[in-house]
Amino acid sequence: MPAQAYAGKECVCQYRKPVCDQTCVRDMLETPFYIACLKLTGRRCVVVGGGEVGLEKVEGLLACDADVTLIAPFAVQPLEQMAAEGSVRWERREYAGRQDLEGVFMVIAATDDTDVNIRIFDEAEERAMLVNVVDVPPLCNFILPAIVRSGPLAIAISTAGASPALAKRMKNEIAGLYGEDHARLAVILNEARGWAKATLPTYQDRKVFFEGIVNGDPDPIVLIGGDREPELFDLIEEAKREAEAALAA
Repeated sequence: MPAQAYAGKECVCQYRKPVCDQTCVRDMLETPFYIACLKLTGRRCVVVGGGEVGLEKVEGLLACDADVTLIAPFAVQPLEQMAAEGSVRWERREYAGRQDLEGVFMVIAATDDTDVNIRIFDEAEERAMLVNVVDVPPLCNFILPAIVRSGPLAIAISTAGASPALAKRMKNEIAGLYGEDHARLAVILNEARGWAKATLPTYQDRKVFFEGIVNGDPDPIVLIGGDREPELFDLIEEAKREAEAALAA
């Protein structure tokens, strides 16, 4: 467990207090996080720790086409299988230090050894790398939100580390509201982006065009959900004609 979970434990965060008093965790709620979507395709990412938590992090990285290396002397069976099939590189040993971070874009520490986790954080920070020590917010320079995924659609839910359980509840609720129909609409609208960029001269013109479709009547989500996609394509073509006419006027 993280060191700060034990009353009276020595402080392990940036405050360096004689004993932990949870200050670091409280301050996380006041941290303004810059929300971004990272492109991990082909980037080297390291996960240290081969347990169930490590498995969860590896699966998340693989879902984003990252180049994943697992460092752990032992690993749960699904991770062993991933290594056997070549989905990840498994280095069957303990974390060795700075050399394990050379050329790495991101490292996630998922071990049950606080000293190792602190070492990983410190050595990653020296390199200005992305580093996340699971369940230890002060030893992270980024946090992992709960994600709802459907096709190209990705919705992130974060409580700034305050309550993963609440984030999970919100994830389940949001998944019920935004799913395959919204993902399909994103794909269809993406097909119109080439036309819009070639035809509409300004950002504002393109914004008006797409918002008119997304927020229009009939609702495109209703059309998709009702197996009425041809009507949606007709609607988009009509919007194109109107936009071209407005430019010519």
